[in-house]
Amino acid sequence: MNSVTPNARSRRTREALLVAGRQLLEEGGFDALTMAATAERAEVSRRGIYLHFSSRAELVTAIHDHIAEQQGRAESLSRVWKQTDPVAALREWAAHLARYHVQVLAVDRAVRTARFGDPDVAAYRAQVAQNQRGACRRLIQGLADHELLAATWTVDTGTDMLWSLLSTDMIEALVLECDWSRETLSRRLQEVYCSVFVNRDTPNDHPHIE
Repeated sequence: MNSVTPNARSRRTREALLVAGRQLLEEGGFDALTMAATAERAEVSRRGIYLHFSSRAELVTAIHDHIAEQQGRAESLSRVWKQTDPVAALREWAAHLARYHVQVLAVDRAVRTARFGDPDVAAYRAQVAQNQRGACRRLIQGLADHELLAATWTVDTGTDMLWSLLSTDMIEALVLECDWSRETLSRRLQEVYCSVFVNRDTPNDHPHIE
C-alpha cells in the first residue's frame, strides 16, 4: 500500500521543479529556463509542471521565493534589525548582502530580465525593490535620528544611494570576476558604507566607527 499522500507527492514534485529551475538558471540564465527543460530536469511530465506553475514567469518568482526561504533571508535580515546601534546595523546590512544576495545572483538577474516581458514579474520585482528601499530608508533614518548621518546626505538621497549599492551587477562583478570571497565583500562593503554615510565628526569613542 502506498503511504505517500497526494499532498505529499504534490509538495515533493513542486520542490523538484523549483530545484531543477534554479539549476537551469544558474547554469544557463533566463533563456535556459523553459517549462519543458525544467520538467525534464525534474523528471516530471510537461503536463505535470503546469499543474504547479501556469507560466515561466510564475516559475521564476516561485524560485526566487523558494531560495529566500531555503537560504535563510529572514534570519539573515533579523541579524540586521536586532542591532540597536545604527552604525552596527549598517555594517550588518553589508554582512547580510554578502551572506544572502551572493547566493541569489542568477535568479535575481532572471527576475530582472523577465520583468520586461511579463507584467506579473514586473509587479513582483517592483515589490521586491520597494521592500529593499524600505530597508535602506530604515538604516539611513536610524543614522539621521542619532545624528550620525554624514552632512552631505538627506534621508532621501542617502536612501537612494544605499539602495543603488544593492546592484546585482556590482556584486556579481566583485564575486565572480574579481574573485572576492563573501568575507572580503562583507568587509569592503562595511568600509564603503561607513566612509560614505557615517558622519566622520562623530566622537572617536563610538564603538562601530574606525
